[in-house]
Amino acid sequence: MTVVYVTQQSNPAATTATDLYTVPTVSVSKIVTITVCNQGVAGSFRISRSVGGGATVAKDYLFYDAPIAASGTAPYVITTPFFANTADKIRIYASHANMSFQLDAQENT
Repeated sequence: MTVVYVTQQSNPAATTATDLYTVPTVSVSKIVTITVCNQGVAGSFRISRSVGGGATVAKDYLFYDAPIAASGTAPYVITTPFFANTADKIRIYASHANMSFQLDAQENT
């Protein structure tokens, strides 16, 4: 087994669902943390996990329109690791373009 540590970062366009991370082929990833940082006015964000990379549906959301204070880090950062399988996608969405997201994962192939 090979273990690789990865970090994915994104500053998505406002109100646009964006792929942050896709689990590589023949891999299981341990999502260690996801952090949301707001560099602007108060807003909200979404984080979802779509099994197999399918379209995002209601059951996929980890956070939906979660509030985030101006110039702050979300109190909802994910710090309890969870596993994702090949082709699963972590998607993000921000209410404005001044938010950034960072995902840290451990890929096991």
